[in-house]
Amino acid sequence: MSLLTVHDLSVARGGLRAVEGVSFDLHPGQALILRGPNGIGKTTLLRTIAGLQAPVAGTIDMADDAVAYAAHSDGLKSSLTARENLTFWAQVFGGGGIDAALSAMELAALADRPAGALSAGQKRRLGLSRLIVSGRPIWVLDEPTVSLDTASVARFADVIGAHLGQGGAALMATHIDLGLPQAQMLDLTPFRARPGPTARPHGFNEAFA
Repeated sequence: MSLLTVHDLSVARGGLRAVEGVSFDLHPGQALILRGPNGIGKTTLLRTIAGLQAPVAGTIDMADDAVAYAAHSDGLKSSLTARENLTFWAQVFGGGGIDAALSAMELAALADRPAGALSAGQKRRLGLSRLIVSGRPIWVLDEPTVSLDTASVARFADVIGAHLGQGGAALMATHIDLGLPQAQMLDLTPFRARPGPTARPHGFNEAFA
């Protein structure tokens, strides 16, 4: 059973189509990594699937409140402690497991420190901890490892692996090899929008049939 089905999706940035004709299914336990040159539309596609902007054409099928989205912003209140920030996000999402999230990202020792006093890497780890407390099955991630050192990247890869192992799914744009053997790649280059009549390339599922 698919958690997310994208069919013939076209998205636009600044009033111009970025990519078009994108189709894929995302199943429990699956990670899909978007690839392609800078500016092709990876972020725009992720924002559209996360519900932050409307598609130009096509359909996105998934359950209501299925997505937790993490982009370049860490989404933290600097005056709140790490624990208080996570508590806020758990209340927003209706999730929980704050202590487990702090432990998973090795932030337990910093739980009572204001977010504004954390390093860039620590803030990033705290921001990504929102995913764990969200309780959402689909994680949509835009360059999640920015500001993370090698050890923190490996730690976050373990968090994603645990999420997949529990039946969740992840859709992400990243240039870093996260060491997820189950991850599939989708190169958006063939889906780049071109002027004139729209050419519809084969969907992801057809390409891997």
